[in-house]
Amino acid sequence: MHNKPQLFHPQAEAALADPELRANFRGAMDYLRDKRQSAFDDPHEESAIRDRAEVIRQRCLSKLPTLLEQLETKCIANGIRVHWAENAEQANALFADIIQSHGGTMAVKGKSMVSEEIELNHAMKKEGIDCLESDMGEYIIQLDNETPSHIIMPAIHKNKEQVADIFNEHVPGFKHTLDVDFLIQTGRNVLREKFRTADIGISGVNFAVAETGTLCLVENEGNGRMCTTVPDVHIAITGIEKVVEFLADVPPLYSALTRSATGQTITTYFNMISGPRKSDELDGPQEVHLVLLDNGRSQAFADEEMRKTLQCIRCGACMNHCPVYTRVGGHAYGTVYPGPIGQIISPHLIGLEATQDLPTASSLCGACGEVCPVRIPIPEMLLRLRREAKQEPRPDVLELRGQGAAKNNLEAFAWRSFGLFASHPSLYKMSSWFATRLRGFIPRKLGPWTRCRTAPKPAANTLRELMAKRNK
Repeated sequence: MHNKPQLFHPQAEAALADPELRANFRGAMDYLRDKRQSAFDDPHEESAIRDRAEVIRQRCLSKLPTLLEQLETKCIANGIRVHWAENAEQANALFADIIQSHGGTMAVKGKSMVSEEIELNHAMKKEGIDCLESDMGEYIIQLDNETPSHIIMPAIHKNKEQVADIFNEHVPGFKHTLDVDFLIQTGRNVLREKFRTADIGISGVNFAVAETGTLCLVENEGNGRMCTTVPDVHIAITGIEKVVEFLADVPPLYSALTRSATGQTITTYFNMISGPRKSDELDGPQEVHLVLLDNGRSQAFADEEMRKTLQCIRCGACMNHCPVYTRVGGHAYGTVYPGPIGQIISPHLIGLEATQDLPTASSLCGACGEVCPVRIPIPEMLLRLRREAKQEPRPDVLELRGQGAAKNNLEAFAWRSFGLFASHPSLYKMSSWFATRLRGFIPRKLGPWTRCRTAPKPAANTLRELMAKRNK
């Protein structure tokens, strides 16, 4: 199932009409919100963690070009081969070249939203290379030919009955059961054999440390460690914004990430990869490759306000607290990154032409901004994108890809007319007078609303007029 952002409204309507989907999300979102609240039971500690995480991310982004060069130098010195990709096509071509140069036909892949962003699995399939997802949630939805509906928990929209049905259809020898432990063990048994036989291991990167050339990977299942150590070749892919300056920057961001994502103080596994296997080591890959992907991030970086989008550490807290996401789920958005963070980052990745409806898919309640561990002002950025989708490029503002795609000449004329009347008291009074006398032309279904309301009176022109009204 591959939805499209251009069809957000019908996809959202379909999601709202699915009682099972809504029940699955309701339970999952309540659980994740409760876990986060328990992890941040001290508001002062929460504020301190978020403040520090914000400062670190802003400092690192302010030095991004320099840090990327430093990261490349350190990685090369460590024996990691660094590749640069401007877009998805270049990234997929790099993967194909590396895998085919080793005669590889099968790869096991740890959880990586960036690989979803470039549609790596589909691209490699065309080259005769199978990519098997090893994260349990990703494995489940891959069997069902779906995409992730959440950036942390890809199969959060599935319940155990649905998972059992998927295994029953796709896993040979599976005996139908609703025992969750048995379901998980079934998936692990399949994946364990694939780890042994895979030619290539693929992973994402949570933090790339410029100071040491270290790739940090956060996980709970151990599949990430298997993907990065068992196969002879490990290929990591990450967006260019994931670089941090110092190794000391990682613990505060790690704490903010885990608490916000799953309510954990620390995850089960934290992997630090600084190079391929050395001659005196018994395990690890013979080669390590790092693919640094732009894919629209430079556009966000160039705009001082939109640059804050790149502060994101992919915790998913904004989704868990968004009243829109929790009701329609991730697939309704039709983008790799759904929910509030997807609404502000997707326009840079695929343009405002395709995503013009997404910035309006928000109640602007502010919950996303209140829980963001790096304090991204998501509501303000949504308003900015709404304006840019409606307005033509302006000389004093950096043009966004697809800017003005949602422009409507009739709507623009209506707003200009309203601005004219609202800024001139005499015109406003006249229009209010006409509006009250032409009430009979309003459609009947709006009649009850208008009969009990009157147009607001214009503001006083001068202090003298205001004082005169008060003295009456």
